[in-house]
Amino acid sequence: QVQLVESGGGLVKAGGSLRLSCAASGGSFRSYAMGWFRQAPGKERDFVAAINWSGDITRFADSVKGRFTVSRDNAKNTVYLQMNSLKSEDTAVYYCAADVVRTRVGLTINGAEYDYWGQGTQVTVSS
Repeated sequence: QVQLVESGGGLVKAGGSLRLSCAASGGSFRSYAMGWFRQAPGKERDFVAAINWSGDITRFADSVKGRFTVSRDNAKNTVYLQMNSLKSEDTAVYYCAADVVRTRVGLTINGAEYDYWGQGTQVTVSS
């Protein structure tokens, strides 16, 4: 069983930055692709970013390209989401998720294909 715990959320002014962390325990973190999703009030959960097991392949939603980066430290069982130039529309609960399917080709943006989820961390961007 994989457990994921997000941290690093908070209140930030528009234009500011935050770095989210997602610490994993159990399972084989270094073999999983990891994803970040977010859900704003009254909206569906949306894909934000994903990173492959080794960290050399990433994928981003168009809305965050050029502003967000994703990275991982397999020695620490942790994945990060660096968020820069934050906008009010980035306000949401952010979730990390693990895709344990090792035979998947590429990174999926479909939340239904992720197997484990964290509890989420709130990010609020004030304008």
